[in-house]
Amino acid sequence: MRLRKILLVVTLAAMVATGGLIRAASADSGLRVQYRTTMTGASAYETQPWFKIRNTGSSAASLSRYTIRYYFTGNGAAYSFSCAWAVVGCGTLRHRFVTLATPVNGADRYLEIGFTSGTLAAGADTGDIQLRLWRTDWQNVNQADDYSFGAAQTSYADWARTPLYLDGVLDWGTPASTDPTTSPSPTVTPTVPPGERTELFDDFSYTNSSDPRIGQRRWSVRTNPGGPGIPGASWPASAVTFPSIGTGNQALTLTATTDGTASGTSQAEMLHQRKFFEGTYAARVRFTDAPQSGPDGDNVVQTFFTITPLAFDLDPNYGEIDFEYLPNGGWGAQGPIMYMTTWETYRNEPWLSDNTYTTVNQSMAGWHTLVFQVSGGNVTYYIDGQQVAQHGGKYYPETPMSINFNHWFINGGLNGSSTQRSYVQQVDWVYHAKNEVVAPTAVQGRVDAFRAAGTAWTDSVPE
Repeated sequence: MRLRKILLVVTLAAMVATGGLIRAASADSGLRVQYRTTMTGASAYETQPWFKIRNTGSSAASLSRYTIRYYFTGNGAAYSFSCAWAVVGCGTLRHRFVTLATPVNGADRYLEIGFTSGTLAAGADTGDIQLRLWRTDWQNVNQADDYSFGAAQTSYADWARTPLYLDGVLDWGTPASTDPTTSPSPTVTPTVPPGERTELFDDFSYTNSSDPRIGQRRWSVRTNPGGPGIPGASWPASAVTFPSIGTGNQALTLTATTDGTASGTSQAEMLHQRKFFEGTYAARVRFTDAPQSGPDGDNVVQTFFTITPLAFDLDPNYGEIDFEYLPNGGWGAQGPIMYMTTWETYRNEPWLSDNTYTTVNQSMAGWHTLVFQVSGGNVTYYIDGQQVAQHGGKYYPETPMSINFNHWFINGGLNGSSTQRSYVQQVDWVYHAKNEVVAPTAVQGRVDAFRAAGTAWTDSVPE
């Protein structure tokens, strides 16, 4: 929930070498990555890899199945990413930074670029995909030792050093030496019979924020002052409601309101007790891109996350796993943007963060099923059944966490208007399975079973 720093971990898998390129055993689909750069110096203020994917095959290809890897050496620095322009639209791109389990000559990490949608016809190409990456401390980058960098590539040409992956398996190109030809997949725990599961489910069938069942079920509606958000803003219980959503169900509704002043700003949060650790977390969440009335443009944050409190600066036992949606951007990024962020720790004064994040740069307005799995040293994030991020290494949590939903404004990010406006976030249900990796489709099946049985709430997770 703060400024981000990038690092991800992957595991090794077998490779098959053919024809000078390292290929997976599957057939080549006919797609090729073309690369050029406009930033040709060995030392530069940023790296500018530009790509086209061309389809030399005989049939159309679904872009959402493909990813490009750009290998580089980070020299211990954190990096940021931006899409400057893309014919397919920057909003259709997704990205993540991945750290190699074993650094190799020319690379200790890579930038992975994927697509949320799109079809590439036979004989066609994507057109320009113009990308930027830079050190977050704004020091110059050293491109001379970057595996995928080509100083002489000032016009587009096939470039095997930016390999293409199909469904996570190498399809074309040459990865940096010892990098796996397949992307890591989560280990799925065998399905636990219903009567033996340790799980939480709640569909938020409460009358109002004063409903005594909220506290009995170990939820809390926040009313205490403090961060995050606008200093001096309130967190009133009245900002948490449970209206019908027209499907026969109710939804936790968090309303964030402002008139541009601290006294006229209210934010909302509901949280469970701190007793959750490894397993699967899921929620059905409705995000909104604009206020119900009044002027738009505020940097508002809509969330689903788990957290361990910070006991002291740079507390190594701190942990946080975030879905954070910023419809109007914030933290220096343009919106709409979804952050998936996993934290090691932080310090407030002077500010220092130690986390890793991945973004999806597109509108999330409407209902979405969010899932993250905490197991085997990795935190794996899904949106509507599609894996969007995987983080591990030191960012893996060490201690039990609480489950939280909050809705707040970024300090310094209000739009300048004195007209009151209110933004709404809703949650249909929340689910947790302790010590069990549950696939997103199976999560929905369990929720449907609870509702078919008339179960509005259950919690067998020990305190």
